[in-house]
Amino acid sequence: MAAARRRERTESALESDGIKWIFAGGEKHAATVNLVPGDSVYGEKLVKQGGEEYRLWDPFRSKLAGALKKGLRNLPIKNGTKVLYLGASTGTTVSHVSDIVGNSGIVFAVEPATRVARELIENVASKRKNVVPVLEDARRPNSYFSVFGKVDVVYCDIAQPDQTEIAIANCNAYLKPGGVMLLVVKTRSIDVLMDPKAVVVQEAKKLEKAGFAIDQVLNLEPFDKDHGMIYCFFRS
Repeated sequence: MAAARRRERTESALESDGIKWIFAGGEKHAATVNLVPGDSVYGEKLVKQGGEEYRLWDPFRSKLAGALKKGLRNLPIKNGTKVLYLGASTGTTVSHVSDIVGNSGIVFAVEPATRVARELIENVASKRKNVVPVLEDARRPNSYFSVFGKVDVVYCDIAQPDQTEIAIANCNAYLKPGGVMLLVVKTRSIDVLMDPKAVVVQEAKKLEKAGFAIDQVLNLEPFDKDHGMIYCFFRS
Protein backbone atom coordinates (compact mmCIF):
# COMPACT_ATOMS: atom_id res chain seq x y z
CA MET A 1 0.00 0.00 0.00
CA ALA A 2 2.80 2.44 0.89
CA ALA A 3 4.55 1.77 -2.42
CA ALA A 4 1.30 2.32 -4.30
CA ARG A 5 0.72 5.64 -2.51
CA ARG A 6 4.28 6.79 -3.33
CA ARG A 7 3.72 5.85 -6.98
CA GLU A 8 0.43 7.79 -7.05
CA ARG A 9 2.12 10.88 -5.54
CA THR A 10 4.93 10.62 -8.10
CA GLU A 11 2.49 10.29 -11.00
CA SER A 12 0.46 13.24 -9.70
CA ALA A 13 3.58 15.42 -9.52
CA LEU A 14 4.62 14.37 -13.02
CA GLU A 15 1.19 15.29 -14.39
CA SER A 16 1.80 18.85 -13.25
CA ASP A 17 5.08 18.73 -15.21
CA GLY A 18 3.45 17.90 -18.54
CA ILE A 19 3.01 14.13 -18.22
CA LYS A 20 -0.44 12.57 -18.23
CA TRP A 21 -1.12 8.96 -17.31
CA ILE A 22 -3.66 7.34 -19.60
CA PHE A 23 -5.23 3.88 -19.47
CA ALA A 24 -5.15 2.14 -22.86
CA GLY A 25 -5.20 -1.55 -23.68
CA GLY A 26 -5.57 -2.40 -20.01
CA GLU A 27 -2.35 -0.63 -19.03
CA LYS A 28 -1.37 2.77 -17.69
CA HIS A 29 0.84 4.73 -20.09
CA ALA A 30 2.71 8.00 -19.75
CA ALA A 31 1.62 10.43 -22.47
CA THR A 32 2.46 13.92 -23.68
CA VAL A 33 0.26 16.55 -25.33
CA ASN A 34 0.98 16.39 -29.06
CA LEU A 35 2.70 19.60 -30.17
CA VAL A 36 1.86 18.66 -33.78
CA PRO A 37 -1.75 17.39 -33.67
CA GLY A 38 -2.40 14.44 -35.95
CA ASP A 39 1.28 13.56 -36.31
CA SER A 40 2.59 10.22 -35.03
CA VAL A 41 6.41 10.23 -34.97
CA TYR A 42 7.23 6.53 -34.53
CA GLY A 43 3.86 4.79 -34.79
CA GLU A 44 2.78 5.66 -31.25
CA LYS A 45 -0.94 5.72 -30.51
CA LEU A 46 -2.73 9.08 -30.42
CA VAL A 47 -5.48 9.48 -27.82
CA LYS A 48 -7.89 12.40 -27.40
CA GLN A 49 -8.97 13.40 -23.90
CA GLY A 50 -10.44 16.62 -22.54
CA GLY A 51 -10.02 18.46 -25.83
CA GLU A 52 -6.31 17.56 -26.09
CA GLU A 53 -4.51 15.04 -28.25
CA TYR A 54 -1.98 12.89 -26.37
CA ARG A 55 0.83 10.68 -27.66
CA LEU A 56 1.30 7.47 -25.69
CA TRP A 57 4.95 7.20 -24.67
CA ASP A 58 6.33 3.69 -25.27
CA PRO A 59 8.80 2.66 -22.49
CA PHE A 60 10.26 -0.03 -24.76
CA ARG A 61 11.14 2.62 -27.35
CA SER A 62 12.26 5.41 -25.02
CA LYS A 63 14.53 5.11 -21.99
CA LEU A 64 13.06 8.25 -20.46
CA ALA A 65 9.59 6.71 -20.64
CA GLY A 66 11.05 3.57 -19.08
CA ALA A 67 12.50 5.68 -16.26
CA LEU A 68 9.08 7.22 -15.65
CA LYS A 69 7.56 3.76 -15.39
CA LYS A 70 10.36 2.69 -13.01
CA GLY A 71 9.70 5.56 -10.61
CA LEU A 72 11.58 8.67 -11.77
CA ARG A 73 10.48 11.09 -9.04
CA ASN A 74 11.04 14.52 -10.51
CA LEU A 75 11.11 15.12 -14.24
CA PRO A 76 13.42 18.14 -14.70
CA ILE A 77 12.00 18.80 -18.17
CA LYS A 78 9.03 21.14 -18.07
CA ASN A 79 7.34 23.79 -20.19
CA GLY A 80 9.96 26.35 -21.20
CA THR A 81 12.97 24.14 -20.34
CA LYS A 82 16.15 24.42 -22.42
CA VAL A 83 17.55 20.93 -23.09
CA LEU A 84 20.79 19.64 -24.60
CA TYR A 85 20.04 16.12 -25.82
CA LEU A 86 23.07 13.94 -26.63
CA GLY A 87 22.39 10.89 -28.78
CA ALA A 88 19.16 12.07 -30.38
CA SER A 89 18.99 9.19 -32.90
CA THR A 90 15.81 9.36 -35.02
CA GLY A 91 14.02 11.52 -32.45
CA THR A 92 11.67 9.17 -30.63
CA THR A 93 12.37 10.55 -27.16
CA VAL A 94 13.30 13.98 -28.51
CA SER A 95 9.76 14.34 -29.85
CA HIS A 96 8.21 13.73 -26.42
CA VAL A 97 10.69 16.13 -24.81
CA SER A 98 9.62 18.64 -27.49
CA ASP A 99 5.98 18.14 -26.48
CA ILE A 100 6.80 18.85 -22.84
CA VAL A 101 9.00 21.95 -23.25
CA GLY A 102 6.51 23.47 -25.69
CA ASN A 103 7.13 26.42 -27.94
CA SER A 104 8.69 28.43 -25.10
CA GLY A 105 11.38 25.79 -24.61
CA ILE A 106 14.05 24.38 -26.91
CA VAL A 107 15.76 21.03 -27.53
CA PHE A 108 19.25 20.98 -29.02
CA ALA A 109 19.35 17.46 -30.47
CA VAL A 110 22.92 16.21 -31.06
CA GLU A 111 23.37 13.26 -33.42
CA PRO A 112 26.53 12.46 -35.42
CA ALA A 113 25.23 9.72 -37.77
CA THR A 114 24.13 11.32 -41.04
CA ARG A 115 21.51 8.72 -42.00
CA VAL A 116 19.93 8.74 -38.56
CA ALA A 117 20.08 12.53 -38.36
CA ARG A 118 18.22 12.73 -41.68
CA GLU A 119 15.27 10.90 -40.09
CA LEU A 120 15.49 13.19 -37.06
CA ILE A 121 15.26 16.22 -39.32
CA GLU A 122 12.52 14.88 -41.61
CA ASN A 123 10.28 13.34 -38.95
CA VAL A 124 10.81 15.68 -36.00
CA ALA A 125 12.80 18.90 -36.48
CA SER A 126 11.07 19.90 -39.73
CA LYS A 127 7.70 19.84 -37.94
CA ARG A 128 8.74 21.19 -34.53
CA LYS A 129 10.23 24.65 -34.29
CA ASN A 130 11.56 23.95 -30.79
CA VAL A 131 13.92 21.18 -31.98
CA VAL A 132 17.32 22.26 -33.28
CA PRO A 133 19.26 19.37 -34.90
CA VAL A 134 23.02 19.45 -34.28
CA LEU A 135 24.93 17.12 -36.62
CA GLU A 136 28.05 16.79 -34.52
CA ASP A 137 29.97 14.29 -32.39
CA ALA A 138 29.21 14.67 -28.67
CA ARG A 139 32.94 14.33 -28.03
CA ARG A 140 33.38 17.82 -29.48
CA PRO A 141 30.97 20.07 -27.57
CA ASN A 142 32.84 23.21 -28.65
CA SER A 143 31.78 22.50 -32.25
CA TYR A 144 28.05 22.95 -31.54
CA PHE A 145 27.76 26.31 -33.25
CA SER A 146 23.94 26.29 -33.14
CA VAL A 147 23.78 25.83 -29.35
CA PHE A 148 23.56 29.14 -27.53
CA GLY A 149 23.70 30.02 -23.84
CA LYS A 150 23.45 27.66 -20.89
CA VAL A 151 20.85 24.89 -20.72
CA ASP A 152 18.68 23.71 -17.82
CA VAL A 153 19.01 19.99 -18.55
CA VAL A 154 21.52 17.72 -20.28
CA TYR A 155 20.11 14.35 -21.35
CA CYS A 156 22.78 11.87 -22.43
CA ASP A 157 22.04 8.58 -24.22
CA ILE A 158 25.18 7.55 -26.09
CA ALA A 159 26.84 4.14 -26.43
CA GLN A 160 30.54 4.77 -25.80
CA PRO A 161 33.03 3.33 -23.27
CA ASP A 162 33.69 6.89 -22.06
CA GLN A 163 30.06 8.01 -22.19
CA THR A 164 30.19 9.50 -18.68
CA GLU A 165 33.29 11.55 -19.47
CA ILE A 166 31.63 12.81 -22.67
CA ALA A 167 28.54 13.79 -20.69
CA ILE A 168 30.64 15.63 -18.09
CA ALA A 169 32.47 17.58 -20.82
CA ASN A 170 29.14 18.69 -22.28
CA CYS A 171 27.85 19.73 -18.87
CA ASN A 172 31.00 21.77 -18.23
CA ALA A 173 30.42 23.53 -21.55
CA TYR A 174 26.66 24.08 -21.45
CA LEU A 175 24.85 23.13 -18.22
CA LYS A 176 24.07 25.96 -15.85
CA PRO A 177 25.07 25.58 -12.16
CA GLY A 178 22.29 23.76 -10.35
CA GLY A 179 21.08 22.27 -13.62
CA VAL A 180 20.19 18.61 -14.01
CA MET A 181 21.79 15.83 -16.02
CA LEU A 182 19.96 12.63 -16.85
CA LEU A 183 22.63 10.10 -17.80
CA VAL A 184 21.62 6.82 -19.42
CA VAL A 185 24.30 4.28 -18.48
CA LYS A 186 24.72 1.63 -21.18
CA THR A 187 26.71 -0.77 -19.04
CA ARG A 188 27.74 -3.20 -21.78
CA SER A 189 29.28 -0.34 -23.76
CA ILE A 190 31.50 0.42 -20.75
CA ASP A 191 32.44 -3.06 -19.55
CA VAL A 192 31.00 -6.34 -20.87
CA LEU A 193 32.42 -8.40 -17.99
CA MET A 194 31.55 -6.29 -14.94
CA ASP A 195 28.19 -6.70 -13.22
CA PRO A 196 25.85 -4.04 -14.72
CA LYS A 197 24.84 -2.72 -11.28
CA ALA A 198 28.50 -2.29 -10.37
CA VAL A 199 29.08 -0.35 -13.59
CA VAL A 200 26.29 2.09 -12.71
CA VAL A 201 27.78 2.58 -9.24
CA GLN A 202 31.20 3.17 -10.79
CA GLU A 203 29.83 5.82 -13.17
CA ALA A 204 27.92 7.52 -10.33
CA LYS A 205 31.21 7.83 -8.41
CA LYS A 206 32.82 9.49 -11.45
CA LEU A 207 29.99 12.03 -11.48
CA GLU A 208 30.37 12.78 -7.76
CA LYS A 209 34.10 13.29 -8.22
CA ALA A 210 33.35 15.71 -11.07
CA GLY A 211 31.09 17.85 -8.87
CA PHE A 212 27.64 16.33 -9.36
CA ALA A 213 25.16 15.53 -6.61
CA ILE A 214 23.36 12.22 -7.22
CA ASP A 215 19.61 12.42 -6.62
CA GLN A 216 18.32 9.11 -7.97
CA VAL A 217 19.63 5.97 -9.67
CA LEU A 218 17.24 3.75 -11.63
CA ASN A 219 17.51 0.29 -13.17
CA LEU A 220 15.70 0.41 -16.54
CA GLU A 221 14.90 -3.30 -16.81
CA PRO A 222 12.67 -4.80 -18.18
CA PHE A 223 12.44 -1.99 -20.72
CA ASP A 224 16.18 -1.87 -21.43
CA LYS A 225 18.41 -4.73 -20.32
CA ASP A 226 21.68 -3.78 -18.60
CA HIS A 227 20.82 -0.06 -18.61
CA GLY A 228 20.56 2.38 -15.75
CA MET A 229 19.74 6.06 -15.42
CA ILE A 230 21.43 8.54 -13.08
CA TYR A 231 19.63 11.75 -12.11
CA CYS A 232 22.12 14.30 -10.80
CA PHE A 233 22.59 18.00 -10.12
CA PHE A 234 25.50 20.01 -11.50
CA ARG A 235 27.37 21.83 -8.72
CA SER A 236 30.48 23.02 -10.58
